[in-house]
Amino acid sequence: MMNDKKKRFLITSLLVLLISGSAYTPPDEGMFPLSELKKVDLHKAGLKIDQKDIYNPDSNSVSLVDALVRVGGCTGSFVSNEGLIITNHHCAFSAVQLASTPENDYLDKGFVAHTRESEIEAKGLTCRITDSYVDVSQDILSSVANVTDPASRIRVINTEMKKLASDAEAQDSTIEAEVSEMFIGKTYVLFRYKTIKDVRLVYVPSRNIGEFGGETDNWVWPRHTGDFSFMRAYVAPDGSSAKYSKNNVPYQPKKFLKVDADGVEENDFVFILGYPGKTFRHRPAQFIQYQQNFLLPYVSNLYTFQNEAMTEAGKKDKATDLKLSTRIKRNANVLKNYTGKLKGLKGLDLVASKVKEDQDLAQYINENVDLKAKYGSLMGDIDDLYKLINSDVYRDMWFDQIYKSTNLLDIARQVNAFKAQVAAEPLSNRNKFFALNSPLLQKNLNDKYESYDDDADKSILTRMLTDASKLPANQKINVLNTQVLKGFSTQDQIEKFVSSKFQYTRLKDQDFVMKTILRSPASLMSYNDPFLIFEKDISDQINSLKPEKDRRDGVLNKLMGDYVAVKEQFKKQDFIPDANSTLRLTYGYVRGFSPADATYMQPFTTIKGMLDKGSSDNPEFTYPAAIKQLWLAKDFGAFMKKDLNDVPVSFLYNLDTTGGNSGSPVMNSRGELIGVNFDRAYEATINDYAWNENYSRSIGVDIRYVLWIASKVDHADFLLTEMGVLN
Repeated sequence: MMNDKKKRFLITSLLVLLISGSAYTPPDEGMFPLSELKKVDLHKAGLKIDQKDIYNPDSNSVSLVDALVRVGGCTGSFVSNEGLIITNHHCAFSAVQLASTPENDYLDKGFVAHTRESEIEAKGLTCRITDSYVDVSQDILSSVANVTDPASRIRVINTEMKKLASDAEAQDSTIEAEVSEMFIGKTYVLFRYKTIKDVRLVYVPSRNIGEFGGETDNWVWPRHTGDFSFMRAYVAPDGSSAKYSKNNVPYQPKKFLKVDADGVEENDFVFILGYPGKTFRHRPAQFIQYQQNFLLPYVSNLYTFQNEAMTEAGKKDKATDLKLSTRIKRNANVLKNYTGKLKGLKGLDLVASKVKEDQDLAQYINENVDLKAKYGSLMGDIDDLYKLINSDVYRDMWFDQIYKSTNLLDIARQVNAFKAQVAAEPLSNRNKFFALNSPLLQKNLNDKYESYDDDADKSILTRMLTDASKLPANQKINVLNTQVLKGFSTQDQIEKFVSSKFQYTRLKDQDFVMKTILRSPASLMSYNDPFLIFEKDISDQINSLKPEKDRRDGVLNKLMGDYVAVKEQFKKQDFIPDANSTLRLTYGYVRGFSPADATYMQPFTTIKGMLDKGSSDNPEFTYPAAIKQLWLAKDFGAFMKKDLNDVPVSFLYNLDTTGGNSGSPVMNSRGELIGVNFDRAYEATINDYAWNENYSRSIGVDIRYVLWIASKVDHADFLLTEMGVLN
């Protein structure tokens, strides 16, 4: 009888033969815009439905694209004709945090709305649906055909992009329009979106399911995380978009996804539709060097400190812990991602390969008379620009992070900016301007106060000012000398300064800001505060540097347009544009991988693996007792994967994904939902810069685990009925 070790060896050997054999064709790299789907033969890859069933440019048609929504910074999909949306647990995290109190901690305990009336407003979340798109590159580029000044060029491009979007909105008041730059300096697309403003929480599993493994398992395989949640979209009775109201009714989408409770097998064809954030694959070596040498290590170091400060502040009480939880989670996710990217960049030596590629490109240009006449200085110009960018990089990164890191300083920035806008208005129009614009300001400030803590902000601002004091002489932060140090010893004076500013500012008092400062134009204009004066010095320096920054952006825009244009000729291929938060498709297969010598990672994990992890002393590996009881009883219902004799929890596939693909539906060859994408393997954090079949693996929660948890653990069978899984 064959032992388990021999069985595993045989299975691994067969998989290796399958992957390397002639039957296997690696998927095309790329997150394909809808306009590029005609370049892909999905039937040859394994699709069993008509390709037009995914996306049909006919405006009267209905396709799978119509089931997609963008929820906050994530992707979601409709799974019923009553506006039910499935997405990730971590995509609902901030809304669940805002709905939670120390008495009703939905983050920890989870939430199930057994009736429509008990569904909770998902504060801060909206749904955005892609309605249509059109290429407007000719309109944009013709507007700058005769513009030679780099700063003017980028200004004209931005103005024209806003104008086209504004014109589209004027033609149809039910949409929001946005022009997205697909290839920097080269191609532009106008997207029309419809936004649903009323989104409600329906079902969110407990945190020890939705976040099982915590930061220990984040970006790691094998994974056992039930990273899913359900929301519902609501509209006004007439079908129009409306803010939260008890009178609203569930939205009826044009299309919703059918759920396949049978799931998938290894090597099955799968694809994803979603809104991936940003990738940077069509950038030169200097950009990768900037990421590796400056940005990634700087942000990683800063976020490590910030999370330590916020974790310490959260020990005061449960309310503070809840208030800071979303900020900590977001930072931790970025932190581990950046650490993985640094490891990947160095492990692949991507800078060296990019340098070689750019050298070959330069040679190609120089060997062609026509190309040399047009692009002869291109590679040298790119190098010169990045030398300039790197010459004050630490100051730029500091300015980029200062408002993100300190909530109270960002509150001061918004108040100061609004104060300047009101002051710029004629006296006769100030009251009207104030009445129109102060509600949005108050909403934005409320969002900041919801995650503000005095102690955390003090600690982080002290760190930021300490970092500023160590910058090179040519990169000084002016406010440090004009307000902070004033000739005194650095650290002691910084701590005294921060303590004093927080002691005397009234901006800490949310009630005072909303009811007194923002009571009227007169009260806003008459109010001053040491923190407002401090912030103004920072923003003044940022504004003084803006003309040069705009000039550099203009130069970069033109250079990158030329870089991609000549590289397409050099490579003799069309490029898929980098991701930019617009709707994309990526496809591939359910597949394991070998991240290191003599290892093979299977593509499915199980409840047994979850229980094995739970036997450790790590508190991040706790789980509800019901899961073990059900597993011991082998109560898997219809959701067992037979060859595993268990319920599959998470699975791997070689699709091309990045941030923003969180919550994307993973679909089978028939376009049915079989999982929800939520992460990548640690080795695939490098995807933003490069994709490779050998190591690029994404992770989804298997729909069988979603249904099993909903039915057996949280007794939410009403959802399975609504999705058509139960009769």
